[in-house]
Amino acid sequence: MEARVTLSKQELSELKRAKMLLENPGLAARLSSMLGSPIERGMAMLPARFQTTVHKASEAAMMKALDVAVRSLGEQGVDTRPSKDRAHKFAAAASGAVGGAFGLLALSVELPVSTTIMLRSIADIAKSEGENVQHIDTRLACLTVFALGGRSESDNAAESGYFAARVAMASAVSEAAKYLAEKGMSKAGAPALVRLVSLISARFGIVVSEKAAAQAIPIIGAASGALINTLFIEHFQNTARGHFIVRRLEKIHGTDPVKRAYQQL
Repeated sequence: MEARVTLSKQELSELKRAKMLLENPGLAARLSSMLGSPIERGMAMLPARFQTTVHKASEAAMMKALDVAVRSLGEQGVDTRPSKDRAHKFAAAASGAVGGAFGLLALSVELPVSTTIMLRSIADIAKSEGENVQHIDTRLACLTVFALGGRSESDNAAESGYFAARVAMASAVSEAAKYLAEKGMSKAGAPALVRLVSLISARFGIVVSEKAAAQAIPIIGAASGALINTLFIEHFQNTARGHFIVRRLEKIHGTDPVKRAYQQL
């Protein structure tokens, strides 16, 4: 019979915080609350071929993020000092101001920039939770935060969206980690990497669509574009914090006990 593992009161408090961050209202709800307009209104204003633009921009942003994650994500392996969330928000706001000023035309240029800023912030959060960003496993965990921050219709409603998303990504992450460990980024078009990027960008694109829809509402300009990007990066910072709290507890107690405790909260 499997032994029951009990998390301490402090660990359960941390897990409760993680769940609150991971299962909180999505970006669309927060944007609608801020703007006083439902995101559906913005969606209705977007060109018919907009989803194709989002798909291409999201895939390009994820491929750029993968390259950054593998080649240059942090010189220090472990650094548990507090993450610099506010500094990264300022940087994201600056790129959002450009996006707000030029609208949808800037998406293909602005998105890779803001995604790279967010990836740096995610890695910073990972380090603050005790992760070693020199390990390929941690770097891919940083990258998959972009998938965990966007829900897919295929997610299993019978269990937590967070864990369903992790299960959906597990095989692709494992294959990509094995490939990168053996061959690095010598061939960015390798099937293992293309599959991972495709899975992440499909989920990431949902959130990108919501962001772009908000920027399509007529009242949005450079200033509001900066505010939208601040909420955009905050959304993924919250996801990253929750994800790496869960990973830290899993390293202590194992995946199944933490998952059970998470679902019972």
